[in-house]
Amino acid sequence: MRTQVAIVGAGPAGLLLGHLLRAEGIDVVVLERQSADYVLSRIRAGVLERVTTDLMTRLGLDARMRAEGLPHDGFNLADGDRLIHIDIAGLTGKQVMVYGQTEVTRDLMDAAPARGLEIIYGAKDVALHDIDGDAPWISFTRGDKKERLDARFIAGCDGFHGPSRKAIPASVGKVFERVYPFGWLGILADVPPCNHELIYANHERGFALASMRSATRSRYYVQVPADEKVEDWPDERVWDELAIRLGPDAAAHMVRGPSIEKSIAPLRSFVFEPMAYGSLFLAGDAAHIVPPTGAKGLNLAASDVAYLSDALIRFFRANDGNDIGDYSRKALARVWKAERFSWSLTSLMHRFPDTDAFDRAMQIAELSYVASSKAMQTAIAENYAGLPL
Repeated sequence: MRTQVAIVGAGPAGLLLGHLLRAEGIDVVVLERQSADYVLSRIRAGVLERVTTDLMTRLGLDARMRAEGLPHDGFNLADGDRLIHIDIAGLTGKQVMVYGQTEVTRDLMDAAPARGLEIIYGAKDVALHDIDGDAPWISFTRGDKKERLDARFIAGCDGFHGPSRKAIPASVGKVFERVYPFGWLGILADVPPCNHELIYANHERGFALASMRSATRSRYYVQVPADEKVEDWPDERVWDELAIRLGPDAAAHMVRGPSIEKSIAPLRSFVFEPMAYGSLFLAGDAAHIVPPTGAKGLNLAASDVAYLSDALIRFFRANDGNDIGDYSRKALARVWKAERFSWSLTSLMHRFPDTDAFDRAMQIAELSYVASSKAMQTAIAENYAGLPL
């Protein structure tokens, strides 16, 4: 098999990139280790920045998002009984869209046949070869058959554990990482949200988040130790803990119901540099991970794809490789700004095992400053809504 661009990974980053390239007539093949059903079963983020919604609009795939998504003008930071409203629309003129990552993925999958986007699911044992030259290729197994895919470029959109980043020589790459000593226990339930906007809560018992996927489906999280077990958290315990941490007003409007999904997600900050080597480019979680506190994961992947697709289109359509050579620098500049924001919001809103009285006093002072400072609220709103490309 031969193509112009081989994409490893059929999550939203890989599918977005594939659609953008196919829309310009560039040949693409996407390889995905899992089945389509498995990819759609992954419950992930639900807050979209303008960069992500604009890409869906550019592709003509925004109809369901516009019909079913929930535009949000702001969000809230809670500290005990105090609710600090961050007015994104008023401070920046922007909105964010609450629309699940699973739904974005579904929209991209459903539109793939009409776009001529070839996706090979169940591609096992993927390995990248000759990425330091201009004729890279990928070996993989489909069923019992070993196959080869030749390409001019390879885009690694295969997540943190995928083979793409590992193909870059250790002597070339540099890792920046912080693993947090806690995780988020999340539940999904078919109940109306307790607030029309998200609430990020700082409480002496730990962080909590009230979110939603629709007007009738809610997503809640509580901070738990990194070694906690889901089995130790029956639904009743989760709801009780949420009611305490989110505060009395949220608790009064909280509708309880059976969870339809429950899991614990570890938190880490991770960046790999460079995001390009030879004919290989990394995008999304293959190159960087952010704590979910700032709602940046999917949106950072979308900004990577925006830079990379433009560079590849320019290469194939205008025979201009300047943007290809500059991709890593441009992408990383935005990645590090998002990492800073996610790290700072995580540090502000969570309780760490070694948090002492001074640390807690600093959090309270910071939240008090946010509550009283329009400039501080504007900075938070700008970062949350998404910095420009």
